[in-house]
Amino acid sequence: MDIKLKDMYSTLLGLHSGLRYIVLLLLAIALLLAIIGLFGKKPYTQTNRKLNLFAMISTHTQFLVGLILYFFSPLVNYSNMGEAMKDTMTRYWTVEHSVMMLFAIVLITVGHSRSKKAADGFSKHRSIALYYGLAVLVILVAIYQSGRPIFG
Repeated sequence: MDIKLKDMYSTLLGLHSGLRYIVLLLLAIALLLAIIGLFGKKPYTQTNRKLNLFAMISTHTQFLVGLILYFFSPLVNYSNMGEAMKDTMTRYWTVEHSVMMLFAIVLITVGHSRSKKAADGFSKHRSIALYYGLAVLVILVAIYQSGRPIFG
């Protein structure tokens, strides 16, 4: 990897690592407000809608940065999947991390879409709580499996 690619990789890796805090914070707040709204029978407000949208946009942005990183990372071996599957670390970064994060983003997107189509506040909060909650669980498991700290 030449110097410019290393610099680009380092910059994107720093961005990807930093964005996770924004993503986790937005998802945590959206999830918390959805649970409060669900059990407190609160109306679904414009604040809820915007927060849920920003949480979804941040995860999509994080995924796009991660997708670019995927093709430059020295930890990924997408050109020889047979070899990648033999090494735990290479397999994690080549397959498992990407698939788990894609699954989490699908959950978030479906949850957001279902909340937009729901007729009442209870159903909107329930969609966000269920799908965003499952996505947060998947994200935390994926980060934990990487062997890296969630915070820090």
